[in-house]
Amino acid sequence: MRVRLQGIVVTLVALLVFGLGIPLALSIAGSLQQKLFLDRLTDTSRFASLAQRPLLDNQLGRLEPELRRYTEVYGVKVVVVNQDGEPVLSSLGTGRVDRSAIEVPVNEALAARPPEPGPLLMPWATKPLVLAEPILIDGEVRGAVVTQSATDHVRTQLLWQWLLLAAGALVAFGLALLVALPVVRWTLRPVRRLDEATGALVASVVSGREAEPVGESGGPPELRQLGRSFDRMAASVSEALAAQRAFVADASHQLRNPLTALKIRLGNLDGQVTDETAAADLEAAQVDAKRLNQILDELLSMARAESAGGELVSEDLAEVIADRVADWSVVGAAREVELESAVDVGGARVLVPPRGLEVVLDALLDNALKFSPSGTSVEVAAGVADGRVTVSVRDHGPGLREEELERAADRFWRSTAHQNVPGSGLGLAIVTEIVRHSGGDLRLSLPDGGGLRIAMDFPVAG
Repeated sequence: MRVRLQGIVVTLVALLVFGLGIPLALSIAGSLQQKLFLDRLTDTSRFASLAQRPLLDNQLGRLEPELRRYTEVYGVKVVVVNQDGEPVLSSLGTGRVDRSAIEVPVNEALAARPPEPGPLLMPWATKPLVLAEPILIDGEVRGAVVTQSATDHVRTQLLWQWLLLAAGALVAFGLALLVALPVVRWTLRPVRRLDEATGALVASVVSGREAEPVGESGGPPELRQLGRSFDRMAASVSEALAAQRAFVADASHQLRNPLTALKIRLGNLDGQVTDETAAADLEAAQVDAKRLNQILDELLSMARAESAGGELVSEDLAEVIADRVADWSVVGAAREVELESAVDVGGARVLVPPRGLEVVLDALLDNALKFSPSGTSVEVAAGVADGRVTVSVRDHGPGLREEELERAADRFWRSTAHQNVPGSGLGLAIVTEIVRHSGGDLRLSLPDGGGLRIAMDFPVAG
């Protein structure tokens, strides 16, 4: 945004400076041309007046010394022509007159038309200024006086004035930029601070840390007010999230004791209920209490994962995977499901919350074994590429439908095909929070041969 705004300011300043400079340059050129034209027109008119009597008496020789003297002093050629446009007198001699250069002005003068300045004088124009004034005798045009003036000195003067004007324009442009660019930075400073604060707020939502306030970061009053409003909003969001996490954690913790007491009371009723219907209800109540206890444990795990803050520890990936596979192999053997491990990470370590990698692998292996039929296998793989380590768990169970993959990590979501399978629907949500807090990504896919593959990417710890 700063680059675009600075570009707009630079463009406007350039249009202002050069938009005023170009008309001023043309005005200077017009002024110098007008001055030269009036000066030469006065002399040409004077010579036309002086040539009336000599032309009438056919004694133009009397005028020749004055014309030569004028040419010697001012460098302006003077030619007198008759009614037929033929040169009859020249300050340099009639034999040295360039008729093609004076033909058009002479014809206009013999037609009794006043001389005109011609096109605007420019530094690169090399044509001389040619003026022709008719010689009127008794109201009749008897000839014309033509002056031919070089414009070198005027063009040189114009060039120098244009150079001074260009230098002034560049200085003005530079001064305008020196003023405008700091103003742009001052204006955008609170915007940049708001952008940084927004990123910090998002990070605080993920990590559970308190968002850093924008504060008074300078800039226009409107943007400072926007910063204060953002601080109030960020504080409200942080408080709401903290209250939500605290409620989940407190509720999970406070409900544990009554639930434990309920399980004990239900356990004490074993063998005391003789009615078959009541015994079945007792067994169902024990199952529900056990499921409720599992949900509370996972809610507590979710609250801990969300409020883990910035604390990350380095863990040996291969060691943790080997440990979890060894423990879950016992469960797999009981269910006739084999656990296969293919780990090649070269001693890579990853930064995760304390025991975060164990919680992730436990949740994924629990799900994989839960949905894997007997006689199949669960594959755990890990590899390193481009500074990131990929860990995947693949089962050969019923899997999910393609449209269900995006919702699989939602809290409490369960596929309609798996409603009868024990679980709370929080396992993948907990895994997602831990992976995200570790700077990783979670992907679900449907591999060839059926089942479900869950892959996680982590940055390798330095």
